[in-house]
Amino acid sequence: MNRHFFRFLFPLGLLLVATFIFIWFSTFHPADIQPENITCSPDAPNLASGQTLKIYNQNVQYMAGKNYVFFYDLPNNAGPDNRPSSDDIKATVQGLASLINQQNPDIILLQEVDDGAKRTDKKDQLKQLLALLPNDYVCHTSSFYWKATYVPHPHIMGSVGTKLSVISKYNMSSATRIQLSLIPQDPITQLFNFKRALLDVRLPIDTGGELAVLTTHLSAFSKGTNTLKKQINQIDQRLHSLNKAQTPWIIAGDFNLLPPNTYSLLNEEQRHFHEKHSAIETLYQQYPAIPKLSAVHSEERENWHTYSPNGSPVKQPDRTIDYYFYSPQLSAHETFVEQDKALTLSDHMPIIASFTLPQKRLE
Repeated sequence: MNRHFFRFLFPLGLLLVATFIFIWFSTFHPADIQPENITCSPDAPNLASGQTLKIYNQNVQYMAGKNYVFFYDLPNNAGPDNRPSSDDIKATVQGLASLINQQNPDIILLQEVDDGAKRTDKKDQLKQLLALLPNDYVCHTSSFYWKATYVPHPHIMGSVGTKLSVISKYNMSSATRIQLSLIPQDPITQLFNFKRALLDVRLPIDTGGELAVLTTHLSAFSKGTNTLKKQINQIDQRLHSLNKAQTPWIIAGDFNLLPPNTYSLLNEEQRHFHEKHSAIETLYQQYPAIPKLSAVHSEERENWHTYSPNGSPVKQPDRTIDYYFYSPQLSAHETFVEQDKALTLSDHMPIIASFTLPQKRLE
């Protein structure tokens, strides 16, 4: 009897080991800190001391447009749609390129850009977008935060690939991916899930030193855990180190967090993904922010709403979850959220701002 039992147990054990090996090698295992590749023209210009830069930041929702309510948009994965059509993706890429060309920013920060994902025909969406932008966008870099050969989720059942991307008219000297805390889950689920990250890109300044430009997309669907608080603390540590090194910096992205003390301003049916206390208060207490806290508490706060949820009966943005924070060495001006042409492009509106670099004399 024991012999028959072990004859059964041995092949079962081999199957389990083989399955784990397959899962491990088909999923994404970034280092805590790792360099990312940069694509840059050899004649890319450096930033100039005292220069003013216009920056465009947007979560582009993998170029899906606004014709869908995806499964994750509603509680309990109740949304009816799993992916956008190929035609809608193409139209959204073209629309995004048109909007960027109209705004003519110097640096573009994008979140949720697909590359190799089944839901977007396994295309490199950054490459598609770059083909529609002017040639003076001479540098770009990206960092994956969701990547797997096959995800056995009933609404996915295929490859995933999503990244942060930075596009620039100016030279890049380095790009570094910093791994952020993960949502606590069972080990197998966590292997297939997002590996949220912070992408830190350095742009050299002609008189010496550099500008740090950072972007991120923090965890959604983490309510009831302290994941967002941990991620904010990791970002805070990075920003403190930049201040200590006297390196001017800008961070922008989709933080998936409401401004402090605004939970009660959100419609009750839209509160299920958010906590009453927002972890982003840590950053607001220490750094200059766009939008300012006074703006998101004012009667004009709707002008700063950056998110228009899919499936909502309200067809306008109803909350702010995308932000800039920046070094006190910089001055910000001409800050706004584009809520017109972007309404059909993504569930996130672009937040646009200009920053002036500090003057520095050559030594």
